[in-house]
Amino acid sequence: MTGKIAIQGELGSYSHEACRNARHDMEVLPCSTFEDVIEAVRSGAADQAMLPVENSTYGRVADSHRLLPHSGLHIIDEAFVRVHINLLAVPGAKLEDIREAKSHLVLLPQCGEFLRKNNIMGRVSPDNARAARDVAAAGDIHTAALASELAGEIYGLDVLEKKIEDRGDNTTRFLIMSREPDTTRRGAHGMITSFVFQVRNIPAALYKAMGGFATNGINMTKLESYMVDGSFTATQFYADIDGHPDDANVQLAMDELSYFTTNVEILGVYPADNGRF
Repeated sequence: MTGKIAIQGELGSYSHEACRNARHDMEVLPCSTFEDVIEAVRSGAADQAMLPVENSTYGRVADSHRLLPHSGLHIIDEAFVRVHINLLAVPGAKLEDIREAKSHLVLLPQCGEFLRKNNIMGRVSPDNARAARDVAAAGDIHTAALASELAGEIYGLDVLEKKIEDRGDNTTRFLIMSREPDTTRRGAHGMITSFVFQVRNIPAALYKAMGGFATNGINMTKLESYMVDGSFTATQFYADIDGHPDDANVQLAMDELSYFTTNVEILGVYPADNGRF
């Protein structure tokens, strides 16, 4: 596959690493914000988007989830990156020289134990790869970045310590999105269908809406709620289920769902990635 894939953040970010793993033959287009990533694909400046949606330590990436239902794009794949956080510094620096480490707000708590043990102060940066770039540009032996080894390669930094994250299972899930859907059956581990829906404002509406998935033997792997337009009474839900919309049991469940909802929108149909297992 050729073309461009848009990411949020700088080259060397974990989104860039996800592209190397899942879309290694596509050119990476860095963007400042998640909104810019989506607009790059909508405008044709990029062919696909790589968006992080959840981390096993930190939880869901709120900005991505907020934008998904209104993006106009379709999920065509998922990808998983084992997030190894590394202490990167300019050549010649040693661990005992480091007084502060820069990284994204999400990454800093993920290696809090290491920072406390080594008396290193965490400093917030807009992006972990941006932190690596800034550390390289400053040339200060007392300042390090918390980022991927890929960022170290790109910006010429030494890895002082590898894999300093507190949890050994730290993983981020990404969704790959495009302007056109792809509902073809593919992959070795079955299909995932992602959708959003809004329940009617009646008692037990969510319980009744979910009943069709249970009675039809469908595994729902994710269910998350959102506030709609700032309202405390209107709730939208995001769901992932195992199966394809053409499966008979999925059709029955979705038909039952429609009775108790005001809106159902399928965001994507895509193969389950081996990383989830």
